[in-house]
Amino acid sequence: MTAPSMAPAGVVQRARRPLGWQAPGPRPAAPDAGLGPHAGEDLCYLAGEWRIFQRIAGHRWSLDDLVTAWVATASAAGRPPRRFVDLGCGIGTVLMLVAWRFSEASGLGVEAQPMSVDLARRSLAWNGAAGRCAIRLGDFREVVAGLESAPADLVTGTPPYLTPGRATAPRRAQCGPCHFEERGGIEAYSDAAAALLAPGGRFVVCAAAFQDARALAAMAAAGLVADHAVRVIPRAGKAPLFRVYVARRAGDAAAPTRWAAPAEIVVRDAAGRWTDAFAGVRTAMGMPAPGPRTADPV
Repeated sequence: MTAPSMAPAGVVQRARRPLGWQAPGPRPAAPDAGLGPHAGEDLCYLAGEWRIFQRIAGHRWSLDDLVTAWVATASAAGRPPRRFVDLGCGIGTVLMLVAWRFSEASGLGVEAQPMSVDLARRSLAWNGAAGRCAIRLGDFREVVAGLESAPADLVTGTPPYLTPGRATAPRRAQCGPCHFEERGGIEAYSDAAAALLAPGGRFVVCAAAFQDARALAAMAAAGLVADHAVRVIPRAGKAPLFRVYVARRAGDAAAPTRWAAPAEIVVRDAAGRWTDAFAGVRTAMGMPAPGPRTADPV
């Protein structure tokens, strides 16, 4: 009898960390090798020892995910959320970064693409967070009514920036809906957040720099008020790339916070090096700061 063929395995990326750097935060559970990575995927470090499954030629976590999660966790540090929701969670990057930072909180991600849901669920299981975080398959515009009975102290979102017809849609798997507003833009995210927020809760969302007026109008139309907006500049001397907003219901008082929200974050200086401010963002989210790197064996 011929042995059954085995699907080729994906890639387990090695950690590249500064000498002597110790990973902070909660440790992952004993990983189940059966979770993957599968063919066409890799397993990458995310925060501390937590890892994330991604398609090698698909949608991957990015700068807007990182800064959105950082703003969300920094602004909520004075009153950590008991429950949080990430709208259009994709492969689960923001969801997992928030879960890594707030190890007692329960989280829910809502995502419409089955491929992304599968990756996110396996990442949660790998990191030992599946017991307190879940992913629901569906369009959040359609399922939000069923979530209102369990309001959230924190709602996050990283909406797509482009409307159909403004650019050529990418051919890579998952990427179209991640870049184009196929299921709604900042307006839909704001409406859903307003419906889900618990009293005193916060909505943290990013939008392209050119969408500033639209983003503020969308939040206002949903009955939300933006207290802070952090401009993100990719390199010194360049124009802002996107903004991350911290909003609340119009009827809620501005919450006291120990976090001094910066007006902007510059990612790289004129020479292309990470700035101290961006290195601080990475450090806060369990990622190595600049320094000579060494590759771990796994």
